[in-house]
Amino acid sequence: MRILIVDDSRIMRNIVKNTLKSLRYPEDVFLEAPDGQVAWQILEAQEITLLLVDWNMPTLNGLELVKKLRANAKHQKLPIIMITSEAAKYNVIEAVKAGVSDYLVKPVTEKGLEEKIRRVLDRRPS
Repeated sequence: MRILIVDDSRIMRNIVKNTLKSLRYPEDVFLEAPDGQVAWQILEAQEITLLLVDWNMPTLNGLELVKKLRANAKHQKLPIIMITSEAAKYNVIEAVKAGVSDYLVKPVTEKGLEEKIRRVLDRRPS
């Protein structure tokens, strides 16, 4: 398993990693990117099991990254959870239309993240 955490805030990436560690994910499964452009490069070079992505980032934001991934056959089935402070219903709808597998509004809780991850990984085609 490889989990790519994409957020321009190092603090937020650390919060997500620490939450995952408390859920017993080993530290060696985490990869990090500060924006969508770096995430894209990682996704093209490595096999990623799960993408956790923020919406608001410089260079290539989370929504643009999701659209780019879904337009590429290699990444169409990649489980993507958007973790963002964008809580308005129209934001959720826009993200789902772009192709996110699920949506989690900050602040991240252990229970909330665990539920979202379980849900998207259970839906993966075998």
